[in-house]
Amino acid sequence: MTDPDRAPGPGGLPRAAAWLLPALLLGLVVGAALALQQPWLWPPLVYWALLCCALVPAACCALAAARPRTSRWAWALVMASPLLAGGSGAAAMFAVCGLRASGYMELALAPALEGRDIRVTGLVAAMPQTHAAGTRLRLAVETAHLQGAPVRLPPLVEVAWYGGALRGADEAVDADVQRRPPTVRAGERWDLTLRLKAPHGLYNPHGFDYELWLWEQGVQATGYVRTGPRDEAPRRLASTWCYPVEQLRQSVRDTILERLGRSAEGAETAEGGDPGRARIAGVVAALVTGDQRAIDRADWDLFRATGVAHLMSISGLHITLFAWLAALLVRMLWRRSARLCLAVPAPSAALVAGVALAAAYALFSGWGVPAQRTVIMLASVALLQLSGRRWPWPQVWLLACAAVVLVDPWALAQAGFWLSFVAVGMLFATNPVADRASASGAIGRFHALLREQWVVTLALTPLGLLLFSQVPLLGFVANLAAIPWVTLVVTPLALGGALWAPLWDLAALSLQPLMAWLQWLAQWPWAVLFLPAAPLWAGSAAVLGGALLALRMPWRLRLLALPLLWPALCWQPARPPPGQFDLLAADVGQGGAVLVRTANHTLLYDAGPRFSRESDAGQRVLVPLLRALGERVDLLMLSHRDADHSGGAAAVLAQQPQAALSGSIEAGHALQELRPVQPCLAGQRWEWDGVRFELLHPLPGDAAPGQRRAPRPNALSCVLRIAAAGAPAALLAGDIEAAQEQALVARGAALQADLLLVPHHGSKTSSSPAFLDAVRPRTALVQAGYRNRFGHPAPEVLRRYQARGVRVLESARCGAASWSSTRPGVVACARDTGRRYWQHSVPPRGE
Repeated sequence: MTDPDRAPGPGGLPRAAAWLLPALLLGLVVGAALALQQPWLWPPLVYWALLCCALVPAACCALAAARPRTSRWAWALVMASPLLAGGSGAAAMFAVCGLRASGYMELALAPALEGRDIRVTGLVAAMPQTHAAGTRLRLAVETAHLQGAPVRLPPLVEVAWYGGALRGADEAVDADVQRRPPTVRAGERWDLTLRLKAPHGLYNPHGFDYELWLWEQGVQATGYVRTGPRDEAPRRLASTWCYPVEQLRQSVRDTILERLGRSAEGAETAEGGDPGRARIAGVVAALVTGDQRAIDRADWDLFRATGVAHLMSISGLHITLFAWLAALLVRMLWRRSARLCLAVPAPSAALVAGVALAAAYALFSGWGVPAQRTVIMLASVALLQLSGRRWPWPQVWLLACAAVVLVDPWALAQAGFWLSFVAVGMLFATNPVADRASASGAIGRFHALLREQWVVTLALTPLGLLLFSQVPLLGFVANLAAIPWVTLVVTPLALGGALWAPLWDLAALSLQPLMAWLQWLAQWPWAVLFLPAAPLWAGSAAVLGGALLALRMPWRLRLLALPLLWPALCWQPARPPPGQFDLLAADVGQGGAVLVRTANHTLLYDAGPRFSRESDAGQRVLVPLLRALGERVDLLMLSHRDADHSGGAAAVLAQQPQAALSGSIEAGHALQELRPVQPCLAGQRWEWDGVRFELLHPLPGDAAPGQRRAPRPNALSCVLRIAAAGAPAALLAGDIEAAQEQALVARGAALQADLLLVPHHGSKTSSSPAFLDAVRPRTALVQAGYRNRFGHPAPEVLRRYQARGVRVLESARCGAASWSSTRPGVVACARDTGRRYWQHSVPPRGE
């Protein structure tokens, strides 16, 4: 008998050798995935050695596959070649990722240059983003000088040019943010004074990885433009021809917004204009130029709730449709010339033109990561077809996936990568092309479209649950109308407006019924189902279950998917046992927000800062965190009214309608209109699940009307002590200062606690020695922003804690901090437990 693995396959090679390429492609993807799990990078020499070792088995496999009859060992090697090819591919990709990351990090901003005033000459490398607080610029650095001496900066930096920036209520506005920045255009050369820092984002469980996003963008420093009276004024040096695509994008975006009655800042420009039309202008601009920030935040919430957010930006769907339409048009025109057809067949010319025009469209739309992935995938498939090869669909799918990963290994960490490739894979597996080929008439095509949408919905719903902890229950209905309408009507009209401007008005008009339809759907009860974030194993099982449901199999076999879906759908995070509590100090930057959980109840102490008119910690951090944890907040307590503690309260209250509200909030505050505020006063006590809660400050007369001088909001901060049944306790002190600390000590308040939320973010006006001696904490948590302009925590305050042997954890270094009364001596830092090499490591103090 003949060994089937030795039998000749395509090209005369053994069948075992036919698995070489798929194994190699799979190995490349696995190697990139493993590289993304590294907490720290190894020395470059180690990666070079690994790369050399990986090439040896690859060369042996190629030699054995080419000459399998040379010897017995060659046959043995061919038999093992798929495993060797996959392993060598994984090792080589792992090494290449490490080398690329090491080279990139060598260009990082030197810690000694952080917070220094540096005079920089650079080109505006991207379309500026203008908003109410000012303008954001991405600069390609040409020269940089510190006190007249040249210094090296990263090639690309992103800075904010403030003008009327929104600050907290207890913060003074610097003189350098009072002036409105001038209009800045892409390609201009500017001479600016910048104050820079390393990319540093908020780090919370289930939160957005801002540092990875900047890493993929190539930005290695952020900061702001100095325009104070003692700073050298910014100067526009010249308008250049550099970055012509970005210049064109900005011109088209501004023209769309102006024509449809909206300024670049988002305000209406026409007197008596339609607010709805002004908001739609941002959607049209996003569809044409890829400027997703032009879309109003409320509209993004609507699109996410109805599951159509992927349609409202330059996504893979838009670029694929554009490539198909371009190829169809080129093929029709090419066939009109016999000479062209003799030179190059019309299908080949159409294929090349479709990919080339799709790449041009992706470049014009900003060359975002989803656009890059789609162009690479289309180019890979086109090259395969032009070579005349007929590969099975899993191999084609794997080729496109590996090609994307080769160009951008960090795409594996992006949700869009998995959403797009899972959707494409399921469409390949269920063979909708055959359905369309056999369908006849409008009814047949409608059934084919309906099946495609149903397959994608079944496959992507579990994946969306794993990635976003939510399921748009009406997403199937919304997409059934939105996908053909946006792709076949709205987007062609929006793109056609670049050639004839009145088409932009028609695009805006065509969006109005769609927006009304989506708003009607979003108002339905249970339009969106939010579930706690399941662990990776449960989410992966659910994705497999969704794929099994979508495949063409008997229903009895499909029902086997239900046990796979069950863990993710019914997952509930562990809660503290009765009599105990846990605490999560969220990383919200310069502000406060602490989540306290007992066996059956949840309290949120403070709601973080407001970052701008469009963004706050509630919307960006706390709402996603509460949804991912499956929390229903019983009480939101705002220690005082300052914006760095109450800025996110409105977003939290909107997402938690059952939550009661208490705190030191005056009667005329805007939050009083959202929900009645119960004042927090010393002596208030309650018990949840065996855990005691007691307010220690302020006293009932501290904020009494008729006082000669009203106390500052900090002085009225709610001080809350939480004690477990076994005596471990936590003290949340708000922004009280030395006077209030002394008053608490003088009246003998029960201050002792194992965990202390450091008063006033570590300000030198707080954490007095007598107060620390009364509290006697094991651990102190400081919630303060990285390199905040107040210098929190103050060095002298840190020395007081260190002198008493107290462990101090700063949110800028720790990220979100987790603590439990069952283990009062242990604090888990999110930046340590989820460490990755691209994350910023804050230098030790004094460096």
